Amino acid sequence: MIQPPSSLTVLSLLSILTGVVVGAVCGTFRLLLEHAAGLRTTLALDVLHPLPAGLMIIAIGSITAFIAAWMVRRLAPLASGSGIPHVEAVLAGLATPASVGLIPVKFIGGLLAIGGGLALGREGPSVQMGATAANTIGRLLRLGPADCRSLLAAGAGAGLATAFNAPGAGAIFVLEELVGKFEARTACSALGASVSAILVARALLGGDPDFVVADSPMIISVSTQVLFLLTGLAVGLLSVVYNRTVLATLRLAERMNASVEIRAAAIGAIGGLIVWLTPHLAGGGDWITQSAIDGTLIWTALPGLYALRLVFGSISYAAATPGGLFAPMLTLGALTGLGCGDLAHVLAPTLAGRSTPFVVVGMAAMFAGAVRAPLTGIILVTEMTNTPSLLLPLLSGSFAAMFVADGMGEAPIYEALRTRAAAEKR
Repeated sequence: MIQPPSSLTVLSLLSILTGVVVGAVCGTFRLLLEHAAGLRTTLALDVLHPLPAGLMIIAIGSITAFIAAWMVRRLAPLASGSGIPHVEAVLAGLATPASVGLIPVKFIGGLLAIGGGLALGREGPSVQMGATAANTIGRLLRLGPADCRSLLAAGAGAGLATAFNAPGAGAIFVLEELVGKFEARTACSALGASVSAILVARALLGGDPDFVVADSPMIISVSTQVLFLLTGLAVGLLSVVYNRTVLATLRLAERMNASVEIRAAAIGAIGGLIVWLTPHLAGGGDWITQSAIDGTLIWTALPGLYALRLVFGSISYAAATPGGLFAPMLTLGALTGLGCGDLAHVLAPTLAGRSTPFVVVGMAAMFAGAVRAPLTGIILVTEMTNTPSLLLPLLSGSFAAMFVADGMGEAPIYEALRTRAAAEKR
């Protein structure tokens, strides 16, 4: 006999419990990643400069990626990659939820892969660990399928909220991307889980936004909106390039005559090389995004930096280790936005103003074009940069990016990854 759904009050209380658990797990995950990034940069810049030490850094990157890929293949195959496509498939009734054993594999594997320098995001592991923890709570409490589904979605949103210190984006992500429609029970549980997760995470990490934007708020004139529309069009085109590059790299990796672990080790060695030579360009890309916001990157370096991060991010995802796409995607959007801002200053110096708004718009537009979840992207970037005054430019840029991506017939990245995974099972 199928157990009927609990009342909204009971489900709300359970969502708070779920958020506390997810906030503790994913908050600790993020905290350890920050320590790993700091240690990685310190070793490369201040301690290990000679050639033998550089070779050691390359070896560390290779070994950590190898171990992460081995853990995924042997212990929890569903922990490979982002995990968001699997969560979406579960909510659509196309896959079964992961067991609780996925959490330690995703946690440790993500620390090894991202901490070792691969260009992967912390949000994918956080979303999948949050969903798995929530589903485990539902099963332990012997809840019915409807309650477990709502809690699973709420746990996933809480994971995203914790990854970026963005509770609003976590709740909207559940409705816009994971579920695809408004459901009162799901909305209420997503809000409860995201808020409680953030409270726990902020006790560990603090409450500052991910990126510092000076002199906020910023007033944007109506006449400059055409520049943000043009920025969105450019970012939309590059979001298609991004999606196709990720998928093409995955297809190429599958054709390699090597085991998953050897492939990951080779990619990890590339990551170690980047850590040794330019440590700030490794990892999820937060340093690059902050530098773009600050306007400290030289415009002539932007094309090369974009190409490096595009290729490095794509091959990092092909390593089949735990790691997401959001953070690297936002970095590419920031670089594109900065380039558009610099170009706008040349073409329309009286209208362009500061470059920072273009960077923020580029981040949201890349998310809208690649993921096709504009509300999540807008709220996410607003919370990460604390720039509510840029709402209209964010709307303009995200609209334009979606217009281009859809017009080119490009499927959203997570839909394409789900389709690819389903085809592999046949």
